[in-house]
Amino acid sequence: MTGMTRMEMKQLVNRYIGVKDGYLGDFGYRSHSDFYAEYCNLDINPNEIQGTTRVRFETILEQSPPAVQAKIIRGILKKYQPSPGDELRTQGRHDEFLRVAQRLESASAVDGPDPIITSAIVEHTIADAETLIRTRGATSGVDRIHTMLHGYMRAVCDQQGITYTNDDTIGALFRSIREHHPGFMAPGPRSQDITQICRAFGSVMDVLNPIRNNASPAHPNKELLAEPEAMLAINAAKTILHYLDAKLTSVAYSSA
Repeated sequence: MTGMTRMEMKQLVNRYIGVKDGYLGDFGYRSHSDFYAEYCNLDINPNEIQGTTRVRFETILEQSPPAVQAKIIRGILKKYQPSPGDELRTQGRHDEFLRVAQRLESASAVDGPDPIITSAIVEHTIADAETLIRTRGATSGVDRIHTMLHGYMRAVCDQQGITYTNDDTIGALFRSIREHHPGFMAPGPRSQDITQICRAFGSVMDVLNPIRNNASPAHPNKELLAEPEAMLAINAAKTILHYLDAKLTSVAYSSA
């Protein structure tokens, strides 16, 4: 799960809201308690946390998932509008934190367990991707997610003795796995519908490769994917990974 960096949290508190005598902006304990429902549409009770309004706000922000962090930022921007002559709440800083909120909303990556079928490259690229998405945004994570899915497909093929070449794309590997892996041999309920979904995912994987090569920092490309489209590609790759790992490992367990 990706969220605000510690630097972004400190900048929101110190450079936009402002702190005086350890307290956050003009928040009192009562107004801080009311803030989450009134401005963020969130059911959060800061009175359950000990400390000043600043400590309580920072604790809530740090412990919240990205989507909630985005709502809190938008609530702060609604409560504290930029004002001419205000050294803290400038239009530039307002827009900067608005972009952070948009990133958090688009960067709510598909979560799931770590894959059971794995390899050194898969584990390494998962860690790399999460770090890049968190610190530099989804666009920077596209290359690593592509490499992660590619490495995973090869690990599956190696485990089952499915032949492939170094030039095989993730789409080609996916089709080989569906054709030759025992996990796909027995049709289940609505098998035709599931096959149609898998074919659609195959089409998605066919375009992940040119996206990675031509619109990510994997190469010195002039144009890069915007954050929402980058997260779309990342979530698509993660969805495919989680489906395959659940499908193939469940077969391995049932036959053990």
